[in-house]
Amino acid sequence: MTDNVFADALVPEVDDPRFADLIDTFTVPARVPLAPEVEMYLATHITPLWQATEDILGVLDIPPPYWAFAWPGGQAITRYILDHPELVRGKKVLDFACGGGMQAIACVMAGADSILANDIDPVAITATRLNAKRNGVAFETTTENFVGTQSATRRWDVIFAGDVCYQQQMANAVLQWLMSEARLGTRVILADPGRTYAPTRNIDELETYDVPVDVAVEDVENKFTRIWQLLPDREN
Repeated sequence: MTDNVFADALVPEVDDPRFADLIDTFTVPARVPLAPEVEMYLATHITPLWQATEDILGVLDIPPPYWAFAWPGGQAITRYILDHPELVRGKKVLDFACGGGMQAIACVMAGADSILANDIDPVAITATRLNAKRNGVAFETTTENFVGTQSATRRWDVIFAGDVCYQQQMANAVLQWLMSEARLGTRVILADPGRTYAPTRNIDELETYDVPVDVAVEDVENKFTRIWQLLPDREN
């Protein structure tokens, strides 16, 4: 793939102490509304954290702090994993665009054999590691850019991808890559609260949830969210 929207940026290492300081200053431990079994470091106020990210880390080309919020797609998948542990029990799992890692945490609780939490934002990976520690679990993490890569063999049994359809170019690139993984036999699970660029074909609806969300972020108290399995098509 050319003109990859996820092209690698010159960013500092995940272990940069500024990341943990940012999380410590602008978040507090809180239960995930739809999955209270999981506790995460979540933002208490949007504007201060957003501004601090721009002021402290903007020169490093760090993305906005999406990791600090319990987005509806991630909440829905987390609830689904906890309610259907057989989906991941004994399986090799990828939590793609993991944000704060709530899906990966749920996978450990549900008995997955191995979990890789992936996000190209190093601050998100720092938050994921802190959230994992907060919940007494452990799993591997990476900032590797998987989108646009090709594999000849199946790398994971299940891939989870929540809230990845909010921008057209990104959604197209991600869905194209996820379809290539589905063709290898990987079970690909998506969740989205009805954003414009969510898939409308090659999907099988698994569950729906009315997800409690932050009014300051979503302008509503609940978002109706669907979970789908991506059905592999034939490569053109």
